[in-house]
Amino acid sequence: MYESFYGLSGPPFSLLPDAGFLFMSRRHRRAVNLLDYGIAAQAGFIVMTGEVGAGKTTLIRRYLKNAGADVAVGVITNASPASGCLLDWVAMAYGFENEGLEGIRLHARFVDFLVKQYGSGKRAVLIVDEAQNLTPAMLEDLRMLSNVNNEKDQMLQIILVGQPELLETLKRPDLRQFVQRISAHCHIDPMTAAETAAYIRHRLGVVGGAADLFDDDACAAVHYFTGGVPRLINLLCDQAMLYAFSDDRPRIGSDLVVEVAADHGRAGLSAFRAPPALSRAGIKGELRPILDAMREEAA
Repeated sequence: MYESFYGLSGPPFSLLPDAGFLFMSRRHRRAVNLLDYGIAAQAGFIVMTGEVGAGKTTLIRRYLKNAGADVAVGVITNASPASGCLLDWVAMAYGFENEGLEGIRLHARFVDFLVKQYGSGKRAVLIVDEAQNLTPAMLEDLRMLSNVNNEKDQMLQIILVGQPELLETLKRPDLRQFVQRISAHCHIDPMTAAETAAYIRHRLGVVGGAADLFDDDACAAVHYFTGGVPRLINLLCDQAMLYAFSDDRPRIGSDLVVEVAADHGRAGLSAFRAPPALSRAGIKGELRPILDAMREEAA
């Protein structure tokens, strides 16, 4: 709605995971390098964790976009005990026939699939998104699948992507054998204040927006209310742009960001930090330490 008003080629703050908008914060860059290195080094298990909205799925989309022809990739999302046998999900992820098969026969069919891929010069990479939903028994099933390797090469590599609850599950004593198979782990923390400002301007730049559409105060306010979580940043910035468009405002300041957060809070459905009951000057005081940190880090 507001794209033409601001001269944008598309929406800059969509909630959909889009690798074209990937912003490399320090933690995101580390996660990308870990993922690329783990695949190249034939790591058995790679674990990537982060809070809801941290950008995990966007990183996976980036990997899928760049995956080479020598890798057969399967993706499982939202697997859970209530949604069927894990091997059925694996069969669906790779698209091989499993009708009427279960147990040992289904496992044998999967082994045949891996051997066939290996014989054609490919390795299989299985990505399990929302892996915090897996039970210990399902994780043990994955460990058993990872045994299907020869002495020289990994025919199957597994990437687990999930929320911090996944780490709590992996700490169970009965999963110690599984943990010993994890070659690399990276946790994606929220962005700093300077990274939040750079993230906002990066996404605007991708669609041809002005770098100063959100001024420094506005960026500090976005960080204050979102804590540097990418999905929340997108939600707050998108709404702020809609408010600004409605008021014919060419630029967005902290007052508008505060207004959006306050309106969400009054609706009782806000994921943002609650706005302080302060005067305009008081809110500026709340944002001052964030602004100072943002400018110091960016210097």
